Amino acid sequence: MPHPHFKHSRSDADALLAVIKRVLEDNKVFDPVVIDLIGRSHVADYMYIASGRSSRHVGAMAENLLRALKKNGYNRLPVEGLSQGDWVLIDAGDVVVHLFRPEVRAFYKLEKIWGAAAPAGHATPIDPLMPVDHYSP
Repeated sequence: MPHPHFKHSRSDADALLAVIKRVLEDNKVFDPVVIDLIGRSHVADYMYIASGRSSRHVGAMAENLLRALKKNGYNRLPVEGLSQGDWVLIDAGDVVVHLFRPEVRAFYKLEKIWGAAAPAGHATPIDPLMPVDHYSP
């Protein structure tokens, strides 16, 4: 059984991402974005960001994803925001999932923070686990 907080191989991360994509696409997710974090963060290999139509839709997508991940051996994953449904974060280890209501997603702009749409050469976001002196010139 995979443990979400131990690093796995790249193929394990890719397989996990494929499950997440399939489940959320089946649940009619809007505007999905995958951010490759390899070499940019020690927290995860990928970040998956997407929107739902409403708090109810976001919560239902999160619950369906958690059920599917449990079937695939990912148990007791840390989850935040499920009861509100505005922004649900699921830490699946190699993939961190953010599901938002569109207004909340527009406010926090995670894609912009992580440079998902930024051209190459732009600054890498700060990794909260990296020592501060790592970013010094």
